[in-house]
Amino acid sequence: MHFRGEGGMAQELTTLASLLTREEVLSAYRLMLTSRRVDDKEIQLKQHNLVFFQISGAGHEAVQVAAGLHLSPRKDWFFPYYRDRALMLTLGMTPYQMFLGSIGAESGPDSKGRQMPSHWGMRALHVASSSSPTGTQCLQAVGFAEAGRYFLALEQGIRCAEVAEDEVVYVSLGDGTTSEGEFWESLNTACNKKLPLLYLIQDNGYAISVTVDVQTAGGSISKLVRSFPNLGVYEVDGCDFLASYATLAEAVARVRSGEGPVLVHAHVVRPYSHSLSDDERLYRPEWEREQEAQKDPLRRTAKLLQEAYGVSAEELSQLEEEVNREVNAAAEAALAEKQPPPESWPLWIYSPEVDPTSEAFATEPKFEDYAPKTMVDLLNACLRDEMARNERIVVFGEDVADASRDEVLSEVKGKGGVFKVTYGLQRLYGSRRVFNTPLAEANIIGRAIGMAMRGLKPVAEIQFFDYIWPAYMQLRNELATMRWRSGGDWSAPVVVRVPIGGYLKGGGPYHSQSGEVLFTHIPGLRVVMPSNALDANGLLRTALRCDDPVIFLEHKHLYRQTHNKAPYPGPDFMIPFGKAAAVREGEDLTIITYGATVVRSLAAAKLLAEEGVEVEILDLRSLAPYDWEAIARSVKKTNRALVVHEDCLSFGYGAEIAARIADELFAYLDAPVRRVAAKDSFVPYAPELEDVVLPQVEDVYRAAKDLLAF
Repeated sequence: MHFRGEGGMAQELTTLASLLTREEVLSAYRLMLTSRRVDDKEIQLKQHNLVFFQISGAGHEAVQVAAGLHLSPRKDWFFPYYRDRALMLTLGMTPYQMFLGSIGAESGPDSKGRQMPSHWGMRALHVASSSSPTGTQCLQAVGFAEAGRYFLALEQGIRCAEVAEDEVVYVSLGDGTTSEGEFWESLNTACNKKLPLLYLIQDNGYAISVTVDVQTAGGSISKLVRSFPNLGVYEVDGCDFLASYATLAEAVARVRSGEGPVLVHAHVVRPYSHSLSDDERLYRPEWEREQEAQKDPLRRTAKLLQEAYGVSAEELSQLEEEVNREVNAAAEAALAEKQPPPESWPLWIYSPEVDPTSEAFATEPKFEDYAPKTMVDLLNACLRDEMARNERIVVFGEDVADASRDEVLSEVKGKGGVFKVTYGLQRLYGSRRVFNTPLAEANIIGRAIGMAMRGLKPVAEIQFFDYIWPAYMQLRNELATMRWRSGGDWSAPVVVRVPIGGYLKGGGPYHSQSGEVLFTHIPGLRVVMPSNALDANGLLRTALRCDDPVIFLEHKHLYRQTHNKAPYPGPDFMIPFGKAAAVREGEDLTIITYGATVVRSLAAAKLLAEEGVEVEILDLRSLAPYDWEAIARSVKKTNRALVVHEDCLSFGYGAEIAARIADELFAYLDAPVRRVAAKDSFVPYAPELEDVVLPQVEDVYRAAKDLLAF
């Protein structure tokens, strides 16, 4: 580990000063000063209620400018965090553009009024869209770097134009964020794969009010990570511009040489509160704040310019006046800009170019072999076909490969997923396209987001729905929001395959969960849940060809059932999202259902038919969006509605359908809207208890009889 900075010898200062000319250091100081003055101006505007949030990069300017001077917005890529104002200025963002973000202007380059200020994102500068959750960007940076390596390996004719062989993927964070698991998961993968990542840890000693000794074991993140293989570790006084410049030169050179990732631990200060929503005087003593003020990078760089480069106090004063004028003019110009028009609110929630609900995704099956195949078979066939069609598709997750090591493939049958959905794909397409991941769900989804941002089409598998929750932050706050929060500049059309559901006789509470409503509630996600093999094949192909993120729920109980088999429909069969299937026609009652309760509803309908009652059954197939037109048409015909699903009754998916029917179709109803669902319980291991908790044929039958009695 290397350390440069405070306390260094005069000889080192002389050596470092020789690295840069007077003009270069003056230019760097101007960037630092501009960054601080933009912070100051935003604070002033916030006090006059002209901007609505402010978080500063004060105290971090020197190391950020040093990093920016060694990196290129033309070939390197950036996953910054909210304090990286000076870095953004160094890359080419202007104060005017920053103020557009501050006021939430429609013309703001980072998000068009959708993101808070300092949540950087500019595709033109290779800056990925940032979000507020800390540490999530680390895994996305890893996936982005992996995708760059993937594209380099492809043939010249289909290479991505924006990949450089010696590129660096920069990711920055505060020391507090290094407590997040996603940081450690990213470091594990980056080191294991020797990815070209530059981690810049900007340690100002505080995570809001939590001190570094509470935050980090031993008080030093660089000491903690020294044992990671293939990781270069540097420590520097980040308030010392020359030391930071020299350290970043070595660090960036190491990454560009292909030696693997580098972590630079920069000690900086925080002269302002965490944000304007915080008051550091509540928890920091005055003597500590005064002591830190002596380390301020602006003060130290001004002193350096005077003592080592002969810049006069008058020159520095003149420079400050120029910067103040430029910043004030930029703020005034930005304040004249308009905020987004109210009608623009839905823009970029979903892809404006590709509509997976359209007729373009409605194709007829072309059966050549009429041998019936299971849902597992036809899911596998769809992946096989689409991977042949699109070289950008990569498949990964826990145990999805036939084997983690290529050299044993000739000796083993192969795994291919715990349910065999991905069996044989690695043998067909190689380990670059089908591979195993660590047992870490956030790692899987975070990397998938980064890959998709770069242009790959990741198909990420979460082995069981029950274990998806470590990835929920990435799914809810990152994947779903990416296109919207960046004003359409970035997108992440990931397909997340997830086995779900119960009726397993022994699955218990941790292999039988449903919970699809927790994803259908999230704007930006498409959520699909087929009930049979043919639909699974067509809907998965739509997911793979659409441009939005898709949560593709595969019911485990239905994987190998005989009742839902179908012949192979050919390599171009698709089913549009948001189109329900009428699996049974009827006049007396409408059942709206999906997943494993479709076959149970059909069984109940058969019993009712013996009594002279004809039930119409709609299989939604797609849960977000869902086919309201089909529901309305059917309920208007039958005048009765029963919603059936496997998840818990209270606050469940059926509540939305039932409420909308009652709201919009009340005049057509001859009976209340009824729901049949699981009891508000976890799914037990004992089969008899499981049968009681999950909805059965008899439950559907009785509910239908009650409705028919009105």
